[in-house]
Amino acid sequence: MPRMTEDLLTAYDGELRGAGLLPAGSHAEQDGPLVRVVGGHRGFVSGPRDLSDHDVDALIEAQKALFAARGEVVEWKVRGHDLPEDLPARLTAAGFVPEERETVVIGRVRDLPRPGDPPAGVRIRRVADAGSLTGIAAMQSEVWDTDASWIAAHLTAHLAAAPDRVAIFVAEAGGRTVSAAWTFLGEGRRFCTLWGGSTLAAWRGRGLYRALLAARAELAGRHDYPYLQVDASPDSLPILERLGFHAVTTTTPYLWTPGA
Repeated sequence: MPRMTEDLLTAYDGELRGAGLLPAGSHAEQDGPLVRVVGGHRGFVSGPRDLSDHDVDALIEAQKALFAARGEVVEWKVRGHDLPEDLPARLTAAGFVPEERETVVIGRVRDLPRPGDPPAGVRIRRVADAGSLTGIAAMQSEVWDTDASWIAAHLTAHLAAAPDRVAIFVAEAGGRTVSAAWTFLGEGRRFCTLWGGSTLAAWRGRGLYRALLAARAELAGRHDYPYLQVDASPDSLPILERLGFHAVTTTTPYLWTPGA
């Protein structure tokens, strides 16, 4: 592994394995080596890089018991370099179901593009009002052909908890949201984490993903953050690598649903 990539991975492990920025109505708690978040859209579990010295199966069953009692779906976030190596197999055996694997990429803010003029007919702006958040959810529902109405409530709860550390951007054309992305400004950290980035099919290939990334990079620079981090989908990964992001590991959400 190149030294820079190794350094970025070390920084990631040191700062981005916790609960992160939490929406209103949820809270984090410690369960031995694990950080657990309850409340919100669904539960969340994250561990240190190495759980080999712990009873992994007992930890897994403890999470299932707690979220079964709450009647909540829970996500256990597994990174590609986590130990023990059979953690994914243990989760699968316990009834957790893997979702799509993504690649963790990190970019230095100083190396990333700065905002330029958006494509013709498109306006990029930062939003926080209820109407805009509903528009984002409607756009996401169309992109993914599923009910994504929960995203409006999810973003609203984040804004309620920390309005100064949540930045939501939309690309609008003809009064309609055609793409959207947001960033969380980590408190006491070196990282801004990037989320969203979906674009309606008819508007892809016009530079909207890059424009929204540049807007968030510019904001991170103004707040003196050195790094941006993304859990990149297979579609986003080539774009981010061309823009100067470096892949450091992978991440896969393992979901457990009570009664499934």
